[in-house]
Amino acid sequence: MDKIRFGTAGIPLNMPNRNTIDAPNYIRELGLDAMELEFVHSINLTNEKAKELKKAAEDNDLKLSCHAPYFVNLCSNEPSKIAASKQRILKSAEIANIAGAESVTFHAGYYQGKDTEKVYEKIKKEIQEIVLSLRKKGNTIKISPETTGKGSQFGSIKELVKIAQEIKGVSLCVDFAHLYARSIGKFNGEKDFGSTIDYIKNELGKSYIEDMHVHFSGMNYGPKGERNHLVLEDENNKFDYKGLIKAFQKYKVKGIIVSESPNIEKDALLMQKLFMQ
Repeated sequence: MDKIRFGTAGIPLNMPNRNTIDAPNYIRELGLDAMELEFVHSINLTNEKAKELKKAAEDNDLKLSCHAPYFVNLCSNEPSKIAASKQRILKSAEIANIAGAESVTFHAGYYQGKDTEKVYEKIKKEIQEIVLSLRKKGNTIKISPETTGKGSQFGSIKELVKIAQEIKGVSLCVDFAHLYARSIGKFNGEKDFGSTIDYIKNELGKSYIEDMHVHFSGMNYGPKGERNHLVLEDENNKFDYKGLIKAFQKYKVKGIIVSESPNIEKDALLMQKLFMQ
């Protein structure tokens, strides 16, 4: 990636006549330079519209990423649900690739009381098959499972780094607010964020922190982890977003930094402003 780029998880909330194809122009007018395609409830972009979006993004020097549907569990007890999950990721990757997106992320699965090592091996196997299927079709988009906000979900930083080490073409999406919630508030501040970035660099190489896929938001958590996202300046938000910016600066992070705040464009602009200052 050429630089750090801040953007929105989907179409900005205050955009008049909200539609995906015109969103890059509006996002650029805001002063942002990235957007994530939100297929979280449905894959709502045709091949032809994806081609239009690619041109719109290129015309506005906008980088794209993608979030596949939430309805994914690669270690379900039901084979049919695993097959459906894989198809959702594959279809997201197909459309996102046509649109010129560089990374597709998803929540990989749930432990459901199973041995964590067995869950890891199962999810790794399914991701390997996803990558192989895509590469056979010439699709080189990065497959980037996301760090998750609850201890019941697969997606610790160590699990995802290990998968990226073991499968060529796999990266990871680091949601720092999820890691904060997953730790029940213990993982927070510039030192913790910086140590995670440094860990990724040491384990995977410098290129990974120069082309990161990152999510952030304010965060409310409970005894089991993530409850809901908050705007960054909400009085109840204790996630240290300013510390995250300092860590980005210290480690010279580049990549797509996506706001998943309830006010996506406002907090993307806030983070960008803090970074520039």
